[in-house]
Amino acid sequence: MIPIGSDHAGFETKQAVIQHLLSKGYEVKDYGCYSEESIDYPDYAHPVAEYVESNPGTLGILLCGSGNGINMTANKHQAIRSALCWKKEIAELARQHNDANIIALPARFISIEEAIEMVDSFLNTEFEGGRHAKRVEKIAC
Repeated sequence: MIPIGSDHAGFETKQAVIQHLLSKGYEVKDYGCYSEESIDYPDYAHPVAEYVESNPGTLGILLCGSGNGINMTANKHQAIRSALCWKKEIAELARQHNDANIIALPARFISIEEAIEMVDSFLNTEFEGGRHAKRVEKIAC
């Protein structure tokens, strides 16, 4: 199960990402929003982050206009390592080196194709562990 959420600025891209994931056989839990009507991103970031926290090993997806607000909100949760990504390589490194469990995407600054490419890379990249594990353990205070 992949939880996903967005604000109004990320709605169109979120819908395309959901359709892509469903076509690949993934099960998706859409936490909203459900239109382009203006809303507050924390109302959608918190439920996705809570789902990921409650289901270790789960990877989540968040989108907003810049990616910043929704990313900052998710990272308020102790067990979340949300990574703001704008290129495929950043998404891969977020998983490989940081064991990120949520990808945050800046919908106003990337194409739908780029979003799908980053989501695919994020979901299909494993954490390398090793020297990176020590560093990730130091994130929690």
